[in-house]
Amino acid sequence: MIDLAVANDQETFQRMRDPLAERGVRAHHVPVSERVVPLGDPPWSPDEFSAGFVYPGRMMEGGVADALLDVAWLNDRDAVLTSRNKADVLARLDRAGLPVPRTEYVSNDVSESELTAVFDRFEPPVVVKPNSTTRGVGVAKAHDLDSFLGICDYLSLVHDYRATDDRSFLVQEFLPGATDYRVMVLEGEYAGAVERRLPDDAVSSGQWKHNVHRGAEATGVDLPEPWRELAESVARTLEIPFVGVDLLVTGEAVVVNETNARPTIDEETKYEPDFYDRLAAAIRSRARAGD
Repeated sequence: MIDLAVANDQETFQRMRDPLAERGVRAHHVPVSERVVPLGDPPWSPDEFSAGFVYPGRMMEGGVADALLDVAWLNDRDAVLTSRNKADVLARLDRAGLPVPRTEYVSNDVSESELTAVFDRFEPPVVVKPNSTTRGVGVAKAHDLDSFLGICDYLSLVHDYRATDDRSFLVQEFLPGATDYRVMVLEGEYAGAVERRLPDDAVSSGQWKHNVHRGAEATGVDLPEPWRELAESVARTLEIPFVGVDLLVTGEAVVVNETNARPTIDEETKYEPDFYDRLAAAIRSRARAGD
């Protein structure tokens, strides 16, 4: 039996625990944030776990976990940092010839005239997106210049705090009516996909972000082969072993919107039949690499 350290005990941990146990991988919740850890007498020993699932989302806590657990992660620190930097991801994918939304990167502080010039280069509305947040946090849509500059003002106020590490944001084209897919890729191969769709009443009220944490519903879909291959190309380009690739589809056009190296695992029925066999095999591989 392989003992797997999992930093988060929410949906993913609860869903994967039993299927992995059936395949010889025992998942343990190892909380590394919002707690006190005596470094001289830590709650875990270095030989207690064989591997780690995905590196903790908070980098400082992750460093402590690395030192105390001494495991190889399925997705390590570099994978999480790469995926979190949206501009980095889009630039890499664009250089690789993969389709991405038209995007401009803004690192505060910049002048109002520069921001106005950015807005003028798009057909409104535009999407304003903090560079390193997740779950749709802070993402806004601006229909006119005044609204756009107001959103940028709020971001500047947040960025004024010295503790704010990332002072950048993205301005992107808005793709009306786009269908949103989260595609899972494991060890470079397609593992399943869901379509994320808002309820009709949410759409009627003006909601447009498709994040599940904002009320969207995820339904398992049989993704066309070219879209599967696109997601696999993204994973290979970024060199992330286990990654969620977000695709936006409008008509015949498909673009890669974002990636997530700490993806939420949905119900087993929404993925390929061998998903957990492959996940367990990948974890065993990391355990051997860490020996």
